[in-house]
Amino acid sequence: MTNAPPKAAGGPDFDPEALRAYLAQKPPDATGEMVLEAIGGGQSNPTYFLSFDNRRLVLRKQPSGELAPGAHDMGREYRAIAALAPTPVPVPRPVLLETDRSIIGTAFYIMERVDGRIFYDHRLPGLSRQDRTQLYLSFADALAEIHNLDWRAAGLTDLFRPGSFLERQVERWARPWTGEEGEAKAQGAAVADWLRANRPGDEIAVMTHGDFKHSNAIVEPQNPRIVAVLDWELFTIGEPMLDLAYTLAAIWRTKPDEYGGILGCDLADLGIPDEAVFLERYYATAKSPARVSQFHYVLGLLRLAGIFHGIGQRAKAGIAAAAGAAETARLGGIYLRRAYDMLPQAAAA
Repeated sequence: MTNAPPKAAGGPDFDPEALRAYLAQKPPDATGEMVLEAIGGGQSNPTYFLSFDNRRLVLRKQPSGELAPGAHDMGREYRAIAALAPTPVPVPRPVLLETDRSIIGTAFYIMERVDGRIFYDHRLPGLSRQDRTQLYLSFADALAEIHNLDWRAAGLTDLFRPGSFLERQVERWARPWTGEEGEAKAQGAAVADWLRANRPGDEIAVMTHGDFKHSNAIVEPQNPRIVAVLDWELFTIGEPMLDLAYTLAAIWRTKPDEYGGILGCDLADLGIPDEAVFLERYYATAKSPARVSQFHYVLGLLRLAGIFHGIGQRAKAGIAAAAGAAETARLGGIYLRRAYDMLPQAAAA
């Protein structure tokens, strides 16, 4: 079903007995038989339901194999949910973090399991038109509340880097295409040049999620309300309009057969707000007066392109977390083209 996490093919990529022995000496004070069930659907960190007689938990771990420096940072994810637990932003309760790779081969953390539904298709199949509308508005509120968080009071000041966050993002996401050839290299260079020339001079710093979409949120079993935001691997102290534009690109500017988006769908018939209505709700909840611009849209699409390019590289190396990663990687070129098509010179051609 689209509202339940799909089961991953195959068994765990670690020794369950090693985990069982470790947990016998640690919180969460679980009793009874340990049942481990792999969850599919993601392209990054392997995730498992971890169940005992008295506890229902979730384990997230790094992928096996060699990792790029700083990639798949379990400590970062754990720190995010620990910081957010006492705030209005709904997250699962953190249980423990283990960075010693000798236990199961990689770092991992454990959190409480939250009951509810996860939608991997942004058309939200199975919901009424009214519930789709309400869930999208709840979604806008949740993103705004993340951006509203007082990250200094939450103890996250060390994540702030002086200088232009947007400038660093342009260079970060332009880099994957410099090693390509032909059209991809040319489009990547054109997008990067335009972004460098049109970067806004005013930036604000907020806590950002980095990958905010329906598949990273748990919805109440019976009501269209978000009860937990998941997958904080990419959170940082960054720029809210890029975070917002990334979400808009991943949903409204992605086709259903690409990554579960709604581009080309009859939104009125589905009861799904269009971008303008979503933005109006977000702006009403957000404390910042910032507004999304063409720059943010183009950079959001370039960022999506770079993420899927990275998935392709992991697939080639045989360390992608999800089945179908090689097919998913084709989206890198699609998003790059969409970013390029938003440039004024491309539109005039």
